[in-house]
Amino acid sequence: MSTTNRDEPLPLGLSPSRGQEAPVGDREPDDWVTALATPGAAQHDAMRRLHALMVRAAAHQVWRMRASLPEPSRDAVNDLANQAADEAMTALLGKLHTFQGRSRFTTWAFKFAILQAATEVRRLQWQHRELELRDLDVAAPVHDGPEHAAEAQDLGTALARAMRSVLTPHQRRVAVALLVDGVPIDVLAERLGSTRGALYKTVHDVRVRLRAELVATGHLTAVTPPSNSAGTS
Repeated sequence: MSTTNRDEPLPLGLSPSRGQEAPVGDREPDDWVTALATPGAAQHDAMRRLHALMVRAAAHQVWRMRASLPEPSRDAVNDLANQAADEAMTALLGKLHTFQGRSRFTTWAFKFAILQAATEVRRLQWQHRELELRDLDVAAPVHDGPEHAAEAQDLGTALARAMRSVLTPHQRRVAVALLVDGVPIDVLAERLGSTRGALYKTVHDVRVRLRAELVATGHLTAVTPPSNSAGTS
């Protein structure tokens, strides 16, 4: 009789709920890209093997994050791992042509599964949580000594003023949600009907605008790019 360790990093006995897992010990395709892209029996076998591998990778990630699940049972992990593997396979097959062979194909595939599994866990974690898009009143951090406290208060006031003067309401709320409240970017993108790329661009613009404003007001020092001049002989 086998026993189950609650701290086991990967649930034992986990298997895909759809399709049949690749037989243990059988040879993997020598060229995954060709096998997956060429219709026929080899493609079917490669798909089956890839799904089994991605379920294992997704299950490992979900199991690591299971404390965040509303129901951290083995069955819940199994279902979520299969769901993540399906989504990850769809994403991978859409980018199959971008594989450049810099790592093993299975290593590349695992990254898709792990990222998607983490996304699914975070989405489930925030599924019934209210998301408040709010502005931020910046409070100065506590420092020892009146001089440091005054400097921190001045910087906090300048930052709050900059956020209101150089950022749009949308930029402020996105920045607070992502950088202060810790809302996962995929969750925020879904709630706003936006994309991860658009939100990354918003955060980048926020940082550029805030830094420029704080440099202009003398609260930050401008960064001088290194000289690229070359000497002549």
